[in-house]
Formats: sequence, C-alpha cells, structure tokens
Amino acid sequence: MRFLISRRWVLFALTVAGLAWLATQLGQWQFDRLDSRRAANELVSRNLDRPIAPIDSVMEVGSGPSPDDEWRRVVAHGTWDDAATIVLKYQTRDGAAGVDIVTPLRTADGAAVLVDRGWLATDNVGGTRPDLPAASTGQITVVGWVRRDATGRATRVSERATRAISSEAIAEVLSYPLYDGFLDLDTETPPPSVQLGDAELPDDDSEGPHFFYGLQWWFFGALAIFGFGYLAYDEWRRSRPSERTEHATVDRKHGAGHE
Repeated sequence: MRFLISRRWVLFALTVAGLAWLATQLGQWQFDRLDSRRAANELVSRNLDRPIAPIDSVMEVGSGPSPDDEWRRVVAHGTWDDAATIVLKYQTRDGAAGVDIVTPLRTADGAAVLVDRGWLATDNVGGTRPDLPAASTGQITVVGWVRRDATGRATRVSERATRAISSEAIAEVLSYPLYDGFLDLDTETPPPSVQLGDAELPDDDSEGPHFFYGLQWWFFGALAIFGFGYLAYDEWRRSRPSERTEHATVDRKHGAGHE
C-alpha cells in the first residue's frame, strides 16, 4: 500500500476529501432549508386559521407588518380610489396570461391600504394598459390577507403599472399616505359587479424538494469516498504479483537447485 503515500495519490485523496466535505455541507444546507420551509409552513397555516383582526392592529403607515403577521386576515373599511388603480403585470394562472388589479382603499382617517383585488385574464403583454373592470363605488368592507412589500427593481411604477407590489414605491405616485404592505383580497362587501380571479394562497403542506436534494448531496459524498476506496483497492490488486508469476519464480528456483 506504499502507493498511497505517493504525491499523486495524496493529491487524489485530498481532492476526494474536499468533494465529500462539500457534498456534506450542501446536503446539510438543503436540510436547513427544509427546516426553514417547515417553520414557514407552520406560521402560514397558523395565520390562515387565526380570527380576522382590525387592520390597525396589524398594519400601519410608516412601518411594515411583522413577518409573523403575513397571511393573517384583517378587515378594513373605506372607498376605492379607482383612478389610482395599479396594474400588476405578467401574472399567469394555469398557463393563461393576465394581470392583477391593485386599488387603494381609502379609510376614514385619510390613509389608504393597497388591495390586490384579483386576477384578470388579458392578452396584455405589458406595452399597453388593458381595459379594467371598474371598482365598486360607495362604502366598502374588505377582508384580506396581509402581505409584505416586494423589493428590488421590479417594484418600479411606470404608467400606473408595476411587476411587483411595494407600498413604498406606489406611495410615490399618490397624494395620500399608504399603510405599509398590502392585502390580497379575500372578500368584498357589497360584492363587486365583476368577479376577479381569487388570490392564490400559499401551499402550506408542501415541503419542496429539499429533503431529496439533501439526500442526493450526501449520496454524492458517500459515492466519492467509495470510489476512492475502490480505485485504491484496484491499484493495490494490480500491483501485487500474480499467482502465476509467483509459481513461475518458485519453479525456476527449484529447477536451478536440481542442476
């Protein structure tokens, strides 16, 4: 087994050890993500089942809702500001193109909360504003799921359209304050004349592929170690004299002794 201390085999062993360590860490990372996913699912499931709360107990102007409150249902009263409706572009349902319609609901104290009223099928591809159904008039009571603002360049508002909802970005084009965050509409009373597609709730039962990805990475690590062991065994086996060679050597020695 002296070959194992040769430069080539030492470098090979170090490479295999590094790959096995990396695979182990990647597997553990996937299992950590699985734990995070399970915790998030538990939070969502708990919030979806909590009783409806007044909006002011969960959301406020100038401070976003807590991550622990996302997907809670709250109730708000006010009037729609239909003229300030924002189009949320590039929203698909079951492969069909469409948009979400986001309208501020102005409350009695003058502030408004953004409400994603639902999905509308449309051929709009972002270049033109589609024809939107008008929001209801008069006093409205809305029950909706609390959502936290999106971030990044997709939240930029242009021509009353955006690719991701951010109350901070939309507030820049409005003349009144907004509650931080927004709502996905659950119910509207009185009901609207045009019913839009319902909000898509998160799947709090799915744990994603993290468990199998974790096992896969650990399998790769084990495979690297097994492969090294097999190659080392094969090298040792090929370096041993064969039985035929040993017998031939013994026969020659015996023949020389008889002479």
